[in-house]
Amino acid sequence: MPLLLPIHIAAAALGLVSGAVALSVAKGGTIHRNSGTVFAFSMIAMCASALVAAVAKGQATNVIAASMTAYLVLTGVTTVRPRSAASRRRDIGLMLVALALGLTAIAAGLAAIVSPDGKVFGFPPFPFFLFGVLGLSGCAGDLRMIRSGSLRGGPRLARHLWRMCMALFIAAASFFSIRARVAAIFPAPFVSPAARVLPVLLVLAAMFYWLWRLRWRTIPVRA
Repeated sequence: MPLLLPIHIAAAALGLVSGAVALSVAKGGTIHRNSGTVFAFSMIAMCASALVAAVAKGQATNVIAASMTAYLVLTGVTTVRPRSAASRRRDIGLMLVALALGLTAIAAGLAAIVSPDGKVFGFPPFPFFLFGVLGLSGCAGDLRMIRSGSLRGGPRLARHLWRMCMALFIAAASFFSIRARVAAIFPAPFVSPAARVLPVLLVLAAMFYWLWRLRWRTIPVRA
């Protein structure tokens, strides 16, 4: 267990940096591809270490967060990979994972609302509802893809984009929401609430920008 923390920290740091690079550069180029690959592997390592630690410590919220982030990264990566005979079984399995996570998170959010202190597992309803919406939205998208057989062009890229961006959003929110973590790395001017929320909002802003580009213009992405 002591080895998990440095692995988690290193993977998270690498994921945040590589994710920021992949989100900022032109899509489909060498830098985007390489940074995206680093992001995917580092995020899976981060989620795996977080999941093991959360299970060992009985931290249900972190189990949901780590599992949801891993689901988003895996489905984001497989969206732009060539399909094979096993793709349908894999997609169905991931869809069921998203459904289970979504329903569990919604149930936890409702439990927080009716609890005496407005919390469950130490958290208010909002993060649970956020994970619930992500899980159920992901499940619905998986179902549409499975029924259609495959996605091409804009819908395929949009599916990849929002899933990878939301995984980065979760990682950024997890890091920047805790003042002590930020203060251990950045100088005092970057520790204020406004400075800490800005990177998280920038991830969402960049996601919507690229989705807008994808909707109204052509983003040159190599297959």
